[in-house]
Amino acid sequence: MNTVIDAHNVSKVYNKETVPVYAVNNVHLHIEKGEFTALVGPSGSGKTTLLNLIGGLDKPDNGTVFINDVDITKLSANRLIEFRLKNIGFVFQSFNLIPVLTARENVEFIMLLQGVNKSIRDARVKQLFAQIDMNDKLDTRPAQLSGGQQQRVAVARALASKPKFVLADEPTANLDSQSTSNLLDIMAKLNNDERITFLFSTHDQRVIDRAKRVITLVDGRIVNEK
Repeated sequence: MNTVIDAHNVSKVYNKETVPVYAVNNVHLHIEKGEFTALVGPSGSGKTTLLNLIGGLDKPDNGTVFINDVDITKLSANRLIEFRLKNIGFVFQSFNLIPVLTARENVEFIMLLQGVNKSIRDARVKQLFAQIDMNDKLDTRPAQLSGGQQQRVAVARALASKPKFVLADEPTANLDSQSTSNLLDIMAKLNNDERITFLFSTHDQRVIDRAKRVITLVDGRIVNEK
């Protein structure tokens, strides 16, 4: 197996000058290629903060985060943007699709930023929309899609760049039961068939039940794993 994420002694502290609050407190986390892992815990336990540190959306106050043997905590701001673009896919609770773009254009946007040529973009979009079962919605804008459909497009966008792994922050929080089940079926199939690595932050028991590994955080610390 190949190590995808290797975080050592990672901490994020707020209010350092007054009463320090450890959002993440000396966390060690090791994720191998092909894992389907859920970070769980009460609100304020540090799940989203840890996901943001792993994804390079925030920097830790202490510790190191290695992604495929690259210490992203040492990268410059511009280099980090480039690294995220090529290596990390993100799925957010609020979908974060660009409203003026069609579903196809939202997925294609990442590849445009990467400078991928049109024929490769077209083939990749066709493949991804087949995988999320939305070939009939390619030219539909987000406002005309259901929440579940928007989140499926968000998953396709996260995968467009062929990232090393996907970080999903409460991806089912705004979805009904059927949409959640459909989305999890798609992600589980991608995980099983293509060994795409997923790391979730979630409160959703339906996600937890599907996870192959469950890590519990309380007060910024890992307290349990199964």
